[in-house]
Amino acid sequence: MSENLIVHVVGARPNFIKLSVVYDALRKFFDQLIVHTGQHYDYGLSRVFFKELNIPEPDYDLNVGSGSHGYQTGEMLKRVEEVLLKEEPRVVMVYGDTNSTLAGALASVKLGIDVAHVEAGVRSYEKYMAEEINRVIVDRISDILFAPTRRAFENLHREGIAEGVYFTGDVMLDLFLSFRNRFCVKDEDFILVTVHRAETTDNPKRLKAILEALVESGERIIFPMHPRTRKRVMEYGFEWFLKAGNVEVMEPVGYLEFLNIMSRAKKVVTDSGGVQKEAYFIGKPCITLRGTTEWVETVESGWNILVGADKEKIVKAMKEFKPEGGRDLSLFGDGGASRKIASILVKRFV
Repeated sequence: MSENLIVHVVGARPNFIKLSVVYDALRKFFDQLIVHTGQHYDYGLSRVFFKELNIPEPDYDLNVGSGSHGYQTGEMLKRVEEVLLKEEPRVVMVYGDTNSTLAGALASVKLGIDVAHVEAGVRSYEKYMAEEINRVIVDRISDILFAPTRRAFENLHREGIAEGVYFTGDVMLDLFLSFRNRFCVKDEDFILVTVHRAETTDNPKRLKAILEALVESGERIIFPMHPRTRKRVMEYGFEWFLKAGNVEVMEPVGYLEFLNIMSRAKKVVTDSGGVQKEAYFIGKPCITLRGTTEWVETVESGWNILVGADKEKIVKAMKEFKPEGGRDLSLFGDGGASRKIASILVKRFV
């Protein structure tokens, strides 16, 4: 076992964003390796993040690619295990709630390697959402749990998970604050839309209702479209949406370009957890295409509204929703989460 080696297992856009600030905070104290599972492999969902956030190229690229949840997680588990057997790290870092997160944690704990989970304790209580299953399992088997909010910290304690739990704040806030001055926040006449979750894209009825709402709203829509969403649009015969006069569909973009677009949008419509937070950080009203959210703080603050896939509710929110009350970024920490994570790991392992 290498006493000073940390392995980061990542594979999707949200993982890369969180990795960027944690990796940088750990540079002075640990040797580090990055394992990219290949869960996201398109340039716009993967390599662009490494380039613009100055993340070193992955030491291992496992090229798992797309597939069912079972296939994808199984292949990742097998390939990550091979890397860990070879490298023998002291601790493995996993991030958020993706299949890469679950595979990295499972491979590590079965080899007796400590697991540190960044963004632990987050809950939507949507039992059958893949990301929720991943979160719950990873939190149960992790040795060190870094909670991004007080609510997440309390969730873990309510579930009987108390040892090795720390409230650090959200590393996504760290990254946002480091780039905040690059953007001129204003309200132009368009709405930014993202749709990517499997429970949305893989349900023709839900996806159709959302697409119809976007068109029928008459609002100008800018839609960086996830490859899976584009694939489903074609499979379900929804090509009419791509030709709608008020909709501008584009390829996925990197973190900085995405925030630049968001900074100019008048509202955000999304089914993404991370985008809900980014909208809150930057001060944009968020319309969430789900019935529940793991980021309850944004709803309670009055800046996020849950509309599910109800076409009438979506259109009404796009027309009428206005935030009530001010934002409180301290709900997500003080912008020093990555430094706190580094300090905790140094005390434990150095």
